Amino acid sequence: MNQDYIKADPWSIIEEGFDARRVKSSESLFSIGNGAMGQRANFEEQYSGPTFQGSYIAGVYYPDKTRVGWWKNGYPEYFAKVINAPNWIGIDVNINGEALDLNNCKMVSDFKRELNMKEGWLSRSFTATLQNDIQVKVETKRFLSLDLDEVGAIAYNITPLNSDATIAFIPYLDSGITNEDSNWDDKFWDTTNVSHKNDQAFIEAKTMKTNFHTCTFMSSQLFLNKKPLSSSHKTQTDATRINFRYEHTVKENETYAIHKFGGYVVDRNHDKNKLVAIAQNIIEKSKNKGYEQLLEDQKKAWDAIWNMSDISIEGDVKAQQGIRFNIFQLNQTYLGRDAKLNIGPKGFTGEKYGGSTYWDTEAYCIPFYMATKDQKVARTLLEYRYHHLEKAIENAAKLGFSNGAALYPMVTMNGEECHNEWEITFEEIHRNGAIAYAIFNYQRFTGDYSYVPEKGLEVLIGIARFWQQRASFSTEKNQYVILGVTGPNEYENNVNNNWYTNYIAQWCINFAMESIAIVKRDFSKDYERIIKKTALTQTEISSWKSVADHMYLPYSEKHEVYLQQDGFLDKNLITVSELDKSQRPINQKWSWDRILRSPYIKQADTLQGFYFFEDHFDEGTLERHFDFYEPFTVHESSLSPCVHSIQAAKLNRMEQAYTFYLRTSRLDLDDYNHEVHEGLHITSMAGTWMSIVEGFGGMRVRNNTLSFTPRIPEQWSAYSFKINFRNQIIKVTVNQKETAFELEGSEKLDILVNNKMLTLEPNKSLSFS
Repeated sequence: MNQDYIKADPWSIIEEGFDARRVKSSESLFSIGNGAMGQRANFEEQYSGPTFQGSYIAGVYYPDKTRVGWWKNGYPEYFAKVINAPNWIGIDVNINGEALDLNNCKMVSDFKRELNMKEGWLSRSFTATLQNDIQVKVETKRFLSLDLDEVGAIAYNITPLNSDATIAFIPYLDSGITNEDSNWDDKFWDTTNVSHKNDQAFIEAKTMKTNFHTCTFMSSQLFLNKKPLSSSHKTQTDATRINFRYEHTVKENETYAIHKFGGYVVDRNHDKNKLVAIAQNIIEKSKNKGYEQLLEDQKKAWDAIWNMSDISIEGDVKAQQGIRFNIFQLNQTYLGRDAKLNIGPKGFTGEKYGGSTYWDTEAYCIPFYMATKDQKVARTLLEYRYHHLEKAIENAAKLGFSNGAALYPMVTMNGEECHNEWEITFEEIHRNGAIAYAIFNYQRFTGDYSYVPEKGLEVLIGIARFWQQRASFSTEKNQYVILGVTGPNEYENNVNNNWYTNYIAQWCINFAMESIAIVKRDFSKDYERIIKKTALTQTEISSWKSVADHMYLPYSEKHEVYLQQDGFLDKNLITVSELDKSQRPINQKWSWDRILRSPYIKQADTLQGFYFFEDHFDEGTLERHFDFYEPFTVHESSLSPCVHSIQAAKLNRMEQAYTFYLRTSRLDLDDYNHEVHEGLHITSMAGTWMSIVEGFGGMRVRNNTLSFTPRIPEQWSAYSFKINFRNQIIKVTVNQKETAFELEGSEKLDILVNNKMLTLEPNKSLSFS
């Protein structure tokens, strides 16, 4: 059964009533971030119940040594993971000598937590009766600044309700923290210095092995009934912690408040020898602005983001809440400001998947960032892989490939492979295809071909070399085959001729050859440079062509479908609908052996190919494959529902498309997979955006022209979204009777709507039934 405690609201995530069983789930759902850092929604004050404390700094990681029972040649040495960073949010509260702790209170009432997505802040309020019978009202609000992205701010207000009370605020910094998922219980942080000056505190710490130097800082301001309060403090320090104690006698119904400013400066961005001085400067900036002005700046920054990226839905509050939650979390995770960063599947919301880069970025996230940001943001994501090309060549060499063949990692922080499951590390090689496809997708959507001669062609050559070497010639079939792989359906390992892998390998080679020809013709200087650098010859290109022209693609004449892999029809083909519900999810109920022998599909596999290469097949072929494979799909990957929603919409199966949309948009809010306590599914959230824009809106680029096939679920009265297409902003509004297009800008734009050419005039609306 799915959780249902989150209140339906178009702009906020709201929890009412305190339930200790929900704390970990809510810590994930109410997470906040600003692209440079993020944190789970842990309480500021002490909490002795079950909690998953987590604060994270973008790009700071630890290489946790791989732990396996039997070492195989080629295994990555480590599994990189984002590490729990020193805690700066802590504010212990002491009332008449007793600690405020919601786990120990006699009574907690009027508990409300709100994540305001429109303005980018997290609040909490409650009334608590302590064991000493003092009753207090608490109101907190915190945010991570988008403008000053090394700073977070907290306002913590407490009001005694039934008597005067002596209240102590004890803000602290703590670097004595651990990860929940350490392989060897390693110490991740080495605290090098704890210091303070006046009302400012600093902890300098560096990561073990990777040697990232950080300074965690804090400073506070005190208020009584909203008036600034001069308050001395006592300081307490030890090897990994520092706190200040501010104590004041507060009359009944008066409000004592602390504004705490904190955050991180890191040697990724600054001189490691000047971190404290830089932190002092940031504190002064923050305090000069003050909490209220920082909050106003935050609202304006989020308003600018929403102006371009919002999707509005009328008539379905849960659907509206779902899409905004997804868009909000994507923008909290990655804003494109730092070319060395990427988008981890959990973002800043948990430790699972290590905060690393997966093929999710290229397959699912780039379309969102291309269409809702300046195209430079998407180009930055492509350049991330270009900068890792040499590492991809090293990764391939470790597995026995040569001559500049490149295998991009399944999981990475710095270009090195750091995933330690053999069936993924060695076999899920289709990830190479997604990286090549992203280059194609970028140039198709933006019209910016310059990336290919400048950087992208070298990536395509490395990938083509890999596919040519990875394929082997079958004398039995008289074709090239690709053996021992894992496709997108990770519920099949070590299979032969996964159709999606073979098809995208063939496409990658053809795309590389096509790109080489264009660069040779139109960018001769770049061509000469690249040929010299890669030592590419026409003989080698001919060997690629032979592989692509003779690639084996398994097909069933009986079912008239491409086979997911050679042995798929040998399975006991019992559909998901025939499975007893008590067996679901199978990844939590079945042995791995049983899953591997089953026909069940974790996420779109063959259909992933039909999503990428829709133009290669007619609609009847898509329908045949959808009807064959979807009934075997258990959707136990967060990446699954969005592809199926888009394809169901294309087939005009709107009820099915809507059901899949709800599942992808509310995957975490409703906790479909019973794992939200571990963190959110950030990269699949881009798929939710795709479900509306590409699914219901039918947005495509066809023959260099933006195209739409608008549809609308019967549950909605209207929806609208904006697209930045080649630096022109188009707003699309669809209701049950008509579709309207508005063009912002100064030039006309031709678009296709239901295969008919229309011309949009600048700053005018065009509607049709």
